[in-house]
Amino acid sequence: MRDYLIFRLYSPLASWGDIAVGEYRPSFAHPSKSAIVGFLAAALGIRRDEEERQQRLAESCSFAVRIDSTGILLRDYHTTQVPSDRKGITHYTRKSELAMEELNTILSSRDYRCDAVYTVAICVSEGAPHAVQVLAAALKKPVFTLYLGRKSCPLSLPLQPQVVSKETLREALESASFGDELSNIIVAGAVPICWEDDSASGLERQQVITRRDAPRSRKRWQFAERRENYGTMKKEETPCTSA
Repeated sequence: MRDYLIFRLYSPLASWGDIAVGEYRPSFAHPSKSAIVGFLAAALGIRRDEEERQQRLAESCSFAVRIDSTGILLRDYHTTQVPSDRKGITHYTRKSELAMEELNTILSSRDYRCDAVYTVAICVSEGAPHAVQVLAAALKKPVFTLYLGRKSCPLSLPLQPQVVSKETLREALESASFGDELSNIIVAGAVPICWEDDSASGLERQQVITRRDAPRSRKRWQFAERRENYGTMKKEETPCTSA
């Protein structure tokens, strides 16, 4: 029997960073581990420069995400300012870039997911710095503002965090109960699900994908590769209700 923290993510816009080169900033179809760990860290009040606390949180959490709705891809084109390349100068933050005297304007594009819905499941290891009950309480009253990937993507509905004790990940996800506010956009039937720990998932793995989203350093924005299981699970159709 394991304790699982279950909560739902929804916003009209969400963006989950993928490997980015040059002016193009793509978005993965579902949340990355670095995004979820950062989400929990913000709720707990752990700052980005607290590297040790960030790392302990990341290493203690195993996460899964059920993609209840993949949403629609939106690509936003806009201009942005960047400094000229200078030998011996490395910019680790946006603030550092904008502090330079000479700035150039380039065309940039960023991807978003519109009306995507995700159900997230968190399980922590033995001796973790924060129990799932503590994480659930933090999500109800977060220290820092929570958003889905970018500050332009604030939450549109409460997270409704809940802790359930189940034998498998499948049972935990099936037992989660949320309101029907999103019944008109949530997909019925078989939906994709991605998870880390396969020891007690209760799910049939169809393939394994590799993502570079395991946090190594928040200060330097460094990430390591991580293996993620992929499969599907059957969801019951949510009945529509009318007044």
